[in-house]
Amino acid sequence: MHFDNKSESEAKREILDLVKEYCDTYHNVKKWKEGDRISYASRVYDNEEMVNLVDSALEFWLTSGRYTDRFEREFAQYLGVPYCSLVNSGSSANLLAFMALTSPVLGERAIGRGDEVITVAAGFPTTVTPIIQYGAVPVFVDVTIPQYNIDVSKLEQALSPKTKAVMIAHTLGNPFDLRTVRNFCNKYDLWLIEDNCDALGSEYVFDGTTYLTGTVGDIGTSSFYPPHHMTMGEGGAVYTRNATLHKIIRSMRDWGRDCVCPSGMDNICQHRFDRQYGELPVGYDHKYVYSHFGYNLKATDLQAAIGCAQLKKFPQFVARRRHNFERLRKKLEAVSDRLILPEACPNSNPSWFGFLMTCREGVDREKVVSYIEAHGVQTRMLFSGNLIKHPCFDELRRTKQGYRVVGDLNVTDTVMSSTFWVGVYPGMSDEMIDYIAKTIIDAVR
Repeated sequence: MHFDNKSESEAKREILDLVKEYCDTYHNVKKWKEGDRISYASRVYDNEEMVNLVDSALEFWLTSGRYTDRFEREFAQYLGVPYCSLVNSGSSANLLAFMALTSPVLGERAIGRGDEVITVAAGFPTTVTPIIQYGAVPVFVDVTIPQYNIDVSKLEQALSPKTKAVMIAHTLGNPFDLRTVRNFCNKYDLWLIEDNCDALGSEYVFDGTTYLTGTVGDIGTSSFYPPHHMTMGEGGAVYTRNATLHKIIRSMRDWGRDCVCPSGMDNICQHRFDRQYGELPVGYDHKYVYSHFGYNLKATDLQAAIGCAQLKKFPQFVARRRHNFERLRKKLEAVSDRLILPEACPNSNPSWFGFLMTCREGVDREKVVSYIEAHGVQTRMLFSGNLIKHPCFDELRRTKQGYRVVGDLNVTDTVMSSTFWVGVYPGMSDEMIDYIAKTIIDAVR
């Protein structure tokens, strides 16, 4: 390849055409055959993601830029919310969502040290980690089987004068009872954070209107890690309908600064050097005024470029996940006397992340999982199972401080000892789903 006598745009077009050809020739060319291992999740992409990635790399902007702006705009449009902030991971999204609710801007509604947040122990730890790190108190409520979400009958029991928020995830794509939880939060003036990292594309009908999960609460979060519903490699998002929360989220994501100028731009407000903030001198550079304690949690434009291509395919991804789930469930009805099969939350249409099963009495999960893994199908536990049994809670358990449990967590313990799941990601063919079903049936029989 030679660029003599070519304009920059012509040279770029030639490079991107070669990237497209490279991807079509060397990526996604292997077809599954029996004997090949089936992972619980995998990236699904084509030449568009790779072309976008190289296109962004050739610009060499590297930090957030035009692809970031485009993704935030288009992702917000997809969700039906006005505000979206791209971040570097789903865990950072959860951190940022919770951080926003600690802002002094929120006055008496701000979450402070010692305030309580209702959540569950049967899930991924980064839903709970920000609560503990900020000195707030997670209040753990049990879950139900076969939906694997919060037991809403325990919400009133979990309430105390210190309760400020509810922060829970939609488990593996299955929405929790949003109607009950939202009404509970409205009744007691509590914040609701929806950890939507495993449920992007799930729908819930609330008062006759269909909402995407993540948009019913005050703040929603998503993850774009490779196994998730769509990917950027790493990446996440925080979204809201609340303009005040959005401003706080942006400040805390971008070092805690007060200035709202995008990267590479200055003085959009035309008051960069003529105002007074805090106890700073009048005219101190607004670019370096900090209204919050924050971090740099931004993603790169390279990641956003991949996300823009993924988002175009996303409705197809959701449809295929639902197809795979239904096909697998029909086949596993044959062993529903051995396994408790998952059920969708009423009023919902899940975008399934995985297919959860709980072994009935007399069925040994360890033997079942060992057989399935030995026959080439990857399995996963429901993340932490019971988070408070993990080493990270050793010191908290010893001192009996820093968290509270409502009643017992018997169902959570059942999940820890008897539940597992397999994937339904959109790259799976009917043949792969049928093999997974056959393997599970053989294992439990």
